[in-house]
Amino acid sequence: MSASLARSAYLKGSIACIPLSLAVAPWGLLAGSMAIEANLTPLQSQGLSAIVFAGAAQLVAIGMLKGGANLLSILLTTLLLTSQHLLYGLSMRPVLSELPTRWRLTLGFLLTDEFFALVSQHDRQQFNRWYAFGVGFTFYLAWNLFTLAGIILGQSIPHLDQLGLDFSIAATFVALIAPTVRNLPTLVCVAVALFCSVLFSYWHWETALVAAGLLGMAAGFICQKFSGAR
Repeated sequence: MSASLARSAYLKGSIACIPLSLAVAPWGLLAGSMAIEANLTPLQSQGLSAIVFAGAAQLVAIGMLKGGANLLSILLTTLLLTSQHLLYGLSMRPVLSELPTRWRLTLGFLLTDEFFALVSQHDRQQFNRWYAFGVGFTFYLAWNLFTLAGIILGQSIPHLDQLGLDFSIAATFVALIAPTVRNLPTLVCVAVALFCSVLFSYWHWETALVAAGLLGMAAGFICQKFSGAR
C-alpha cells in the first residue's frame, strides 16, 4: 500500500473513533483522579493507562487497591473483567492472522471494546491495517490524555470521583451495544445481563458484573438454541 493510501486509511480510522474517544472523557478523568486518591504517584497513575490500557479493569483495580485488597484478588478480578478480549481476539483472528507479527502485537495491544466495535465489522476484503491502527491509536492517545487531565485535576480538586463522572461508563457501553441488538437472542442476552447486574449490585456482590455477563450470555445461547436464530 502506498504512503498516501495508508495515510488516508489511518485518518479515516482516527475520525471514526473520535466520537467514542470523546465519550470516555469523564471515564478517563475518573481513572486519573481515582489513582491519585489511591495514593499512587502521578507516574504510576499515568502508567496504568499507558501500559494496562483497560478502563474497567483500571477502575476496579484502583477501587480494590483503595479498599486494601491483596494483589492476587486484584489480578483475578481484572482477569475476569477483561476476559472478553479473548473472544474479541478469536473473532478477529481470520483478518489478523495473516499480518506480520509486529502488526498483530500492535493491534492486539490496542484491542478494546471500542476498537472491536469499529473494526470487527470488516471482513478480509474490507479490513485495512492502517484504518484499524488509526482507530486504536487515536483511542489510546485520547484515553491517556484524559487520564493525565484526571491526574492534574485530582491533585487540585478533592473527591472528583463523587461528581458522577462514572455515568460515561454506562453511556459508552449503551452506544456500543445498541447497534448490535438485531435479533431476539441478542436482546435476551442484553436484557438478562442488565437486569442481573442491577440486582447483583443492589445485593452488593463483588462479582456482580462478571456473574451478570455470564448469565446474559447463557440466556442468549439458550434462546438461540430454542428459536433457531442465526
